[in-house]
Amino acid sequence: MPLPCRHARPQPDPDRSILLSADAPSERAPHPAVPGSVIDDRWRIFLRVADAGSLSKAAAVLALPQSMVSRAIAHLERQCGERLFVRTGRGVVPTEFGAHLLPRVARLAAEADTLVEDIRAARGQPMGDALVGLLPSAVPRFAGPLAALVRDRMPGVRLHLVEAASAQLEEHLREGRLDMAVVLREDAAAVGDGRVLAQVSLYLIGREEVPALQAPTIALRRLSGLPLVLPARPHLLRARLDHLAAEHGLQLEVAVEADSVQLQYAVAAAGGGLAIASVAAGPLQAPLRAARIVEPELDRCVVLAESPRRPHTRATREVHRLLCELAGRLQGR
Repeated sequence: MPLPCRHARPQPDPDRSILLSADAPSERAPHPAVPGSVIDDRWRIFLRVADAGSLSKAAAVLALPQSMVSRAIAHLERQCGERLFVRTGRGVVPTEFGAHLLPRVARLAAEADTLVEDIRAARGQPMGDALVGLLPSAVPRFAGPLAALVRDRMPGVRLHLVEAASAQLEEHLREGRLDMAVVLREDAAAVGDGRVLAQVSLYLIGREEVPALQAPTIALRRLSGLPLVLPARPHLLRARLDHLAAEHGLQLEVAVEADSVQLQYAVAAAGGGLAIASVAAGPLQAPLRAARIVEPELDRCVVLAESPRRPHTRATREVHRLLCELAGRLQGR
């Protein structure tokens, strides 16, 4: 990237091939002082000549023939349309124009060196965006630890986290608005290409004094006639419960329809009905109590699903791996 100069006059460039690039042969090969440059290395020669005050001294420092240093300076002067140095009895000194350029070229060279180091440091490292959706119940488990791991192990990756209900996250995946999301799938048959992170049971949840909740488990058949708080159709959990009711001859009484777990818990805590949901690890807060539904046991799959409409990048693959790693730690606990 040649430095833009004032008063430049376009003209043929017979020395255009003398770039001192890393892959150039013979005398165009770089000396050890200027490897991997992202600016025209003749500007680095300019800096060396200005610092040394002599073409011959600069050539010695750079381990280049003096003729090559002279040609590099001549090329820059033709490019800029101005003299950069004047000869004195003791060597060369920058002209007024050369002195004007000197600090700017020095800054450019320093920035170029920093960029080269950054490129070397980032080589082979994942970079880019990773858009991850999380269930509300997954946020306390995954959000903080995942962000810390990404920051520590993959500084070139920008992590974007979204919290939403499972149905909304599934929609975002279908539309390509997320790379991946931790979602709930109602059974193993619905997992598809997703990665199962955990299996969780369904519980009946209500106030502590509700008779049906005094034992740690409750048979599915005992749900008949209880005032339930369920999501509205066509929610997948509602469809599953409707299917189970028909299969087992149950009469499910829906007292309130609420489409989020927070709403269902709030209604249940107020005594407005009994919710059916997966319970996060640890005890429920008073006044709620939970009984696991059995006979049959109703398990759901916590699945890490990927969008079919977004490309898999190294960044998204590594974030996917970290999420699976975190899930494994949680399972181990």
